[in-house]
Amino acid sequence: MIRVTVWNEFQHEKENETVRSVYPDGIHMALARGIAGDQVQVRTATLEEPEHGLTQEVLDETDVLLWWGHKAHDQVQDEIVERVKQRVLAGMGLIVLHSGHFSKVFQSLMGTGCDLKWREADEKERIWIVNPAHPIAAGLPEYITLDQEEMYGEHFDIPAPDELVMISWFEGGEVFRSGCTFYRGQGKIFYFRPGHETYPTYHHPQVLQVIRNGVQWAAPSGTAAPVRGHHQPLEPIKSKN
Repeated sequence: MIRVTVWNEFQHEKENETVRSVYPDGIHMALARGIAGDQVQVRTATLEEPEHGLTQEVLDETDVLLWWGHKAHDQVQDEIVERVKQRVLAGMGLIVLHSGHFSKVFQSLMGTGCDLKWREADEKERIWIVNPAHPIAAGLPEYITLDQEEMYGEHFDIPAPDELVMISWFEGGEVFRSGCTFYRGQGKIFYFRPGHETYPTYHHPQVLQVIRNGVQWAAPSGTAAPVRGHHQPLEPIKSKN
């Protein structure tokens, strides 16, 4: 059983009727319903909960954390950001969605500003699978078409991904590295681009398949934690005198 926590600001849905009509229960609930299954146990957390719903106990019981944020990145407490980061370094998987590229958590783990081009013009996005052998691409066609999405364009200010799984083409001509994986400490991170709040992207079956695959890939491997620091020799060391 993989224990997943879906974190969402849950701000747009309360303030914007258009967003509320697409995600009446919140983006987090759409994601939770879309990825839940026999092998996946899902809980949710939101910004306005105490400690943003990410207490140490919750994180210790989380194998993979999904993160959606947009307008309230600066309201996330630095203490919680560091708590999440340390759990990732210790082996918890992290899936960062859409505008979560500007979250404090993602920026801290990347070590860059994570900026990019953007445009809202109701344009088509075609997400091409460029690494079809990767587990995150399992069961998917060679591309996914979204009829309407927000454009993100290069240059995307991130470190070179450890693995590039997907790239996007937009109707206006831009391209973007839209499915990237990174390894930090014992943790695995997957950044997945689509998911603007005014479009029904998280109701799209293939988008949800990508995220389900990402959960399986990012789950902790179960290997023993590395031993660091001063260490006694495993074998006798012969004197050189």
